[in-house]
Amino acid sequence: MFRKSNINLWLTFVLTVFFIMLFSTILIGIIAILMIHLGYLAPTDKSPITPMFLLLLLSTCVGTIFSMLSGNVILKPIRKFSKAINLVAKGDFTIQLEENQKIHEINEMAKNFNKMVAELSSIETLRNDFITNVSHEFKTPLSTIDGYVTLLQSEDLTTEQKQSYINIIMGSTRQLSNLTSNILKISKLENQDRILIKKLFSLDEQIRQSLLLIENKWNEKNINLELELSPIIFYGNEELMMQVFINLIDNAIKFTPKNGEIKINAYKTDYAVSISISDNGIGISPEMQRHIFEKFYQSDKSRLSEGNGLGLTLVKHIVDLSGGKIKVDSKLTIGTTFTITFPI
Repeated sequence: MFRKSNINLWLTFVLTVFFIMLFSTILIGIIAILMIHLGYLAPTDKSPITPMFLLLLLSTCVGTIFSMLSGNVILKPIRKFSKAINLVAKGDFTIQLEENQKIHEINEMAKNFNKMVAELSSIETLRNDFITNVSHEFKTPLSTIDGYVTLLQSEDLTTEQKQSYINIIMGSTRQLSNLTSNILKISKLENQDRILIKKLFSLDEQIRQSLLLIENKWNEKNINLELELSPIIFYGNEELMMQVFINLIDNAIKFTPKNGEIKINAYKTDYAVSISISDNGIGISPEMQRHIFEKFYQSDKSRLSEGNGLGLTLVKHIVDLSGGKIKVDSKLTIGTTFTITFPI
């Protein structure tokens, strides 16, 4: 099949002007011949000013009329484009322009406009979902705090009940604090195109420090840790990379059963630094794997109280800004592996 070719806007303009001039010249020539034939203009006239003036005036009128007609054809899609932009400015992201324009530049403009509108529509949907999710995530712990503060006002509570209620309130407070902190971190990272503060540090030692910070969590579930960490000197942001490892290890602990196992490997080649964190937990379905890095997405709805669905989103942003890649491999009932790769 032959692909329909588009003509250039500059060439369209040149050809339009050429044909207007050519057509006007031919038309005026025909009129001049008719005037000579009818005796209004004789080649022997010593003062043909009046008929020549009429010819020039007629030529100008004809050229203007043809210019208006041809210009209207060229400007029609531009007027549609202007109208579409006005609708987008008012919040209508459903508008689409036809992409079968004969002029190449206008056709490309229509394609780019449609891409822009689709992207804006996607961003608007994400924004609305984000607001809804944030509202929901804040509402749950706030309702818990409100309820248990009300219960604490009762004079019939035992010391144990009061302490239990206080612990629940403190847990909800920490949940709110973590949620706010993660939202601020993600918002900051989304407005960056690169990480500015970097230094050399020991990546394998940082992984060990991450494990120590959440030691109580893997000790509580009696999880066996299997580490294979090669000495790695890494150039990056130490604080942000700590967030990556804490979130990934914490996530692995959350979905690993008691007496389970978590493996962490880190090694360096001539071309890349690679870190993998594996667990033998419940696993993630293929459908859920496609959404695993989205904001507020939680693959296991039964564990909503244990997180806010922002940890992996934060990890993805940090890895991307650091020039790396992260992927997930998982099978239901077998386990999950997160692999991070940083090119050298």
